[in-house]
Amino acid sequence: MLNQNQTPLLDAIKACLARSHAAFYTPGHKGGKGIAQALADLLGNSVFAADLTELADVDNLSAPQGVIQEAQELAAAAFGAAQTWFLVNGSTCGVEAAILATCGAGDKIILPRNVHSSAIAGLILSGAIPIFINPEYDSVLDIAHSITPDAVQAALQQHPDAKAVLTVYPTYYGVCGDLEAIAKITHQHDIPLIVDEAHGAHFAFHPELPTSALAAGADLTVQSTHKVLGAMTQASMLHLQGNRIDVDRVSKALQLLQSTSPSYVLLASLDAARQQMAVYGKELMSRTLKLADEAREKISHIPGLSLLHLHRISPGFTALDRTRLTVTVSGLGLTGFEAEEILDEKLGIVAEFSSLQHLTFIISLGNTAADIEQLVEGFTKLVEITPTSPQAIREIETNFSYIRELSPREAFFSASEMIPVEQAGDRICAEIICPYPPGIPVIMPGEVITKPALEYLQHIQSLGGFITGCADSSLRSLKVVKNNS
Repeated sequence: MLNQNQTPLLDAIKACLARSHAAFYTPGHKGGKGIAQALADLLGNSVFAADLTELADVDNLSAPQGVIQEAQELAAAAFGAAQTWFLVNGSTCGVEAAILATCGAGDKIILPRNVHSSAIAGLILSGAIPIFINPEYDSVLDIAHSITPDAVQAALQQHPDAKAVLTVYPTYYGVCGDLEAIAKITHQHDIPLIVDEAHGAHFAFHPELPTSALAAGADLTVQSTHKVLGAMTQASMLHLQGNRIDVDRVSKALQLLQSTSPSYVLLASLDAARQQMAVYGKELMSRTLKLADEAREKISHIPGLSLLHLHRISPGFTALDRTRLTVTVSGLGLTGFEAEEILDEKLGIVAEFSSLQHLTFIISLGNTAADIEQLVEGFTKLVEITPTSPQAIREIETNFSYIRELSPREAFFSASEMIPVEQAGDRICAEIICPYPPGIPVIMPGEVITKPALEYLQHIQSLGGFITGCADSSLRSLKVVKNNS
């Protein structure tokens, strides 16, 4: 039985710092002695002392045999995996590695259309062919939920040669689909289920949270430990179980994608975050759930606002992460973008992200009762300062169809040209175009640029949303595949 109180990597770093020696290795600032004073004034000196390179005592992330391996083994036991890899390039590289480990050029992979842009990058790198499933869509709330087991079954019957299924669990809004049923169907076809569980790293540590992806039967799951737990930004984990995915292919894929000079500060934060959750996780999540429930209950009584809740169980919405709070503000005649700006600039409250009708907040182990009080008070004031006769929000199509002419890889590496957006209709896109957050592409390489998609992007931008992934973020021009004619 592993001792989850231990922090082998963190302890090794401490021991290394305690040993007096002359450093003639990277990084150049030599434990902070050469760091810019302005940065030292902001962050202090200890973080730079821990900014080490691959010394023998602190192991090597690319081929761990010492304390990193021990830390990863402890993480696997804590999260319920057979093997765990630490990620210093975020969940992005974990999702990309998962696709590279299961798919080669021309191989099919089944995945939802509302995947994160990292999955599209994985398709471009691997050359895999996406078989997209439209997620269940709530037209009233204008929110896409999970893909359904029936949709996965239909896709596998139509494409029995698919090499893997990838799904998102939970969604950015905290919505969970029937992952156990999807895993069962996927395994009946003897292929692996990959899960982008970036926002679900806490699920394994409290019975009132949704079932973790591994417990539901996933073969591989990627978690952003930094998003909802106590690791530092960019620090994530990849977990594996079963024998449907080659362990060596995962390791080799990560060697291609991860930095050969990983941050030991990030790695140490993963070791510490695992120990914190393994030892105190249930207690921390109980407190977090209590805070989230308090916020949910109080905000639900504020006129003009409504909350996303498990109002009806469906194949695409079987559970909701209560620590994810989505508030609908369209009843005030405000867009989510407008409400976000008011809360931020006038009331000192910063949301995780906004959309046309909603604001979404992450309530985590780092939040306090004072935070919840400020959030409730902020929404109370938001209602007070909103005009008594709010303007109706113009509706715009968001659940449009997609036409793929080329694989993402073919389009990405094809000869391209920049053209005015007015001339881009019906051309093949050569770049990823998505509002961020949440980083879900509206148009991706290989797809035909349609009028509804362009109108949606321009509408989002006009309301204050940000468009990323494209060469011209102003959307005055787009990169398209050159015509052969």
